[in-house]
Amino acid sequence: MADENENENDALQRILQAVPGWDIPPDEVHPLEGGITNLNYFVRRGEARFVLRVGGVGTNLLGIERNREYAISRIAADLGIGAEVYAFLPDHAAMVTHFVDGHGVSAERAAQHDVIRRIMSTVRRYHDGPTFPGTFSVFAVLRSYERLALERGVAFPPSAAVALDHAQAVERALASATDSVPCHNDLLAANFLEDGDTIRLLDWEYAGMGDRFFDLGNFAANQGLDSAGCQALADAYFGKVEPHHLAHLHLMRIMSNLRESFWGFLQSGISSLDFDFLHYAHTHLERVMDDVTGPRIADWQAEAQAP
Repeated sequence: MADENENENDALQRILQAVPGWDIPPDEVHPLEGGITNLNYFVRRGEARFVLRVGGVGTNLLGIERNREYAISRIAADLGIGAEVYAFLPDHAAMVTHFVDGHGVSAERAAQHDVIRRIMSTVRRYHDGPTFPGTFSVFAVLRSYERLALERGVAFPPSAAVALDHAQAVERALASATDSVPCHNDLLAANFLEDGDTIRLLDWEYAGMGDRFFDLGNFAANQGLDSAGCQALADAYFGKVEPHHLAHLHLMRIMSNLRESFWGFLQSGISSLDFDFLHYAHTHLERVMDDVTGPRIADWQAEAQAP
């Protein structure tokens, strides 16, 4: 363990020395808690404060492209909803952003209807904003994660194949009901930061052009919204909610949980972080199975196709 910590510290020092203008060592550096993909550090240089994020091992296999993340992070900063980028170090899979004063938002608080409205205001700003680099399809991601996990000897339970069959049916149902907009695709409460009147979004590593309803379903899944919460979410985003809006949202809520499950299975085969990825994967898969074996899945598929 000591050797591992020494290696991590040596790597951190090399990255800090590579940041432009940082010839003199920082006054303060310490790890930030949270996150199960990357390593994050708070850095202070005099009065200036920064966050350094270093990509985790094998994160390229998760569909993360660091050049794309850098470009999208700059767009988010220009829109006033992200942290300003200070430096990008592609050789180290690292990025430095200016520290943003604010308060974290818990999943419980993010699920409150008044807070949902504020978050959806931010979401609409980037959905309606400039085009992002890259694309995101949850269905393509599921196929990729399964293939890569199997190549690394990860064992899936039989229910995963059942869930994938349902995902294919959802993909067919939504084929003509989807437009492409800039999406974040990782709307965890941990990625929300309350900065005065604005709720900012952090961590744009999965962002790209995709289905706006994946963002909505992803938010609903991550905050554990019930039916009333999903209705409030759709109300906050659309103003006037149509049945096909809610159906599409619910289908993507299920697909979000399935993405999280397959992400966990793949991470169990590639990540060096101290986290129980298999438990994470099975927990989300159980949520998926509750939905796909329930009475509403067929109705949602039919309703989502209605204009």
